[in-house]
Amino acid sequence: MWPRRLTQVVALVPLVLLTNWGAAELSEPRPAPRDSLHRPAAPRPRIVERSVWHADERAVRERPAAVRAVRAVFIHHTHHFGSYDCREVPALLRAMQESHIHGEGWDDLGYNFVVDRCGTIYEGRAGSARRAVLGAHTQGFNTGSVGIAALGSFGAGERVPRAMLEAIAAVAAWKLHPGADPTGRVRMVSTNDRSRYPEGTAVRLHTISGHRDAYETDCPGDALYAALPRLREMVARLRDR
Repeated sequence: MWPRRLTQVVALVPLVLLTNWGAAELSEPRPAPRDSLHRPAAPRPRIVERSVWHADERAVRERPAAVRAVRAVFIHHTHHFGSYDCREVPALLRAMQESHIHGEGWDDLGYNFVVDRCGTIYEGRAGSARRAVLGAHTQGFNTGSVGIAALGSFGAGERVPRAMLEAIAAVAAWKLHPGADPTGRVRMVSTNDRSRYPEGTAVRLHTISGHRDAYETDCPGDALYAALPRLREMVARLRDR
């Protein structure tokens, strides 16, 4: 027979677990063990952090919320003209941050990362370069995902620069938790009726999806969306190394 004190501790374990986990998380398949979530399956790429592009930290309304693990990646475009000079990108990011906060009413820049046509990776939402944080990029599916925005529009017939794809692949390979399959699918549950799926609907999306897969939009542009199968293979190869 177990000592009385040990019996009391064991009896409390289910209650503690139920207190710490939400009902939605209980219905989701568990990701890789917690200790492995801190060992990325691919190395951290070089990232231009917010202090370098002079993000307006005073305008940020709330501290970023941490998430357990990144189970999915959503690819976006930003609607900028593709002829920009890459030296202009910090100014473009500051303007986009202002638009997201004061125009959209969000806490901060919505995307976790932004990648330009020269292949430079910029930290978007505060904290994204150091840990997994909740973004504001894919209505209904922000939890457990990371939003990577390609700076440009990428309509049908436009070229998606190789350097840009390689940079997006590097971020996705690093951010996805070790148990994720970049070429497979993941079960996610919509948290908002404004997505393609009513709140509470469980769907299976590509681990690396386009914004349009989860929301009624043409984002990312047709050329970038058509490149997603190649992008998934690129991410898989980076993680296999």
